[in-house]
Amino acid sequence: ELPPNDELRIQLTEQLMRKLYNMGLMPLENSLAGVEKINASSFCKRRLPVVMVRLHMANNLEQANNLVKQGHVRVGVDLISDPAFLVTREMEDYVTWVDTSKIKQH
Repeated sequence: ELPPNDELRIQLTEQLMRKLYNMGLMPLENSLAGVEKINASSFCKRRLPVVMVRLHMANNLEQANNLVKQGHVRVGVDLISDPAFLVTREMEDYVTWVDTSKIKQH
């Protein structure tokens, strides 16, 4: 219940919006109204298999899930085997195949 012009409130609001934007949950960083529109499907869209389908690394979610579980995918230098891994905007550029993956060689 802080007043709208309180410095702490303004600072925390800016931090929240920046964090949600960097996670890829909000399309614009400066819209506090967008925070109300975040729901469970917003988080689901940031899961690794969904990002893989969007990047055309897999044809469908089932195939992407299997590729992740089998250890064919890495984000940055880390091997990811959990399909529930959330990919931020920054990490989206670093989703790639593991060097020893048969998919990459094919």
